[in-house]
Amino acid sequence: MRLSTKSRFAVTAMIDMGLRQHQGPVSLAAISQRQHISISYLEQIFSKMRQHGLVESTRGPGGGYTLNRDANHISVADIIYAVNSPDEKEQLPADAEQNGYVSAEELWSTLNQKMDDHMQSISLHSLIAAQLSKGVSAPTNNSPKRGVFAQKPAASPLPKVPNSVFALGNA
Repeated sequence: MRLSTKSRFAVTAMIDMGLRQHQGPVSLAAISQRQHISISYLEQIFSKMRQHGLVESTRGPGGGYTLNRDANHISVADIIYAVNSPDEKEQLPADAEQNGYVSAEELWSTLNQKMDDHMQSISLHSLIAAQLSKGVSAPTNNSPKRGVFAQKPAASPLPKVPNSVFALGNA
């Protein structure tokens, strides 16, 4: 298991999305703005998570991403393995045996297994619940509509002001 910035951002984005899952699809632009992660980086991350069946996308106005499974059935390890491709594993150098690297391989393998077990035991739901217990909450939105279908806020009434030069002359 490789803990990288990509996996850290993926877990953060999934928590953000999980906090807002009851409001409909969550756009990457909204996650980007809240978490300060570039949209192009989020697109790469969510593409991999969609390929692994963790999220599903909705296209069009009001579209975005939603969890493909219940948050109880998504572990942190699932998220990390989804965004880290298998070819990103550490390669042994050619002179590994001469430098004593192979003798420590059992240590790293055991540590990796313990870390994997621990990450498998943490569900996305527990991370979302921890955020909610800290008082973090998603603002409730009466209408999940965004984009062209979003309702504009009511304009405040303007005071009676002359709207032309002629009306100004009469005032």
